Amino acid sequence: MIASLNLRAAILSVALLAAGLLVWELSIPPQKAAGELTEYEILMGMAAPKAGLPAPSAIFEKAWAELSNPFYDAGPNDKGIGIQIAYSLQRVLTGYFMAAAIAIPLGFLIGMSPLMYRALDPFIQVLRPISPLAWMPLALFVIRDSQASAIFVIFICSIWPMLINTAFGVAGVRKDWINVARTHELGPLRTAFMVILPAAAPTIVTGMRISIGIAWLVIVAAEMLVGGTGIGYYVWNEWNNLDLTSVIFSILMIGVVGMILDAAFGRLQRAVAFAE
Repeated sequence: MIASLNLRAAILSVALLAAGLLVWELSIPPQKAAGELTEYEILMGMAAPKAGLPAPSAIFEKAWAELSNPFYDAGPNDKGIGIQIAYSLQRVLTGYFMAAAIAIPLGFLIGMSPLMYRALDPFIQVLRPISPLAWMPLALFVIRDSQASAIFVIFICSIWPMLINTAFGVAGVRKDWINVARTHELGPLRTAFMVILPAAAPTIVTGMRISIGIAWLVIVAAEMLVGGTGIGYYVWNEWNNLDLTSVIFSILMIGVVGMILDAAFGRLQRAVAFAE
């Protein structure tokens, strides 16, 4: 039954995609060739192609050209899409795992200690709503390195979902399980690793999944500001070149990479899930 539903959903998705692309393709007016124009129209510059939304066929051609050689390096401002995505992923994962190294242990502490929760909650509530990009000017001034500043922005935006979900998951572990651990005379460290961590793991991974999505969103905007390399810089550079075909192609690549990251954490989430 589930397989049949998935198959029908996949067929419907493909049909909707095909219909949307067909409507898009047909809605783009064809450009007149120079030979079809009068001398007056040519003198008025009507032979030049007008700026407009590119057709899907043009985007597919661009995708084929880029993905055929994604790792070429022809200079600072001319690198393949694979290299640009690799730079972005490196920054995202560096900031993300730095955040995880702090957020998960601190979340454990907050979840297990009502005192620490009450003491740290005001700081969390003040810092959490701040837009990550609002930290960028301060990071650039203090760190004085654009790449490290981008990593710091990823760090600061990734830490809050992991911290809050870890604290929530740890605090929500059934007291009966903790009491059983005490009955068996397990120490605090063994209780944390053998009882609390497995029980809170689904909630912790949910926070990690939310964080990686936010981090991938933010890195694109951060790279537009700091420039240099990365998929965000690639989008901004192609926009400055007025190459809308490359802009749309890069937007699609951002979506595909984000989907892959989310799917990876979705599999991890299913792997740590358990039935009580």
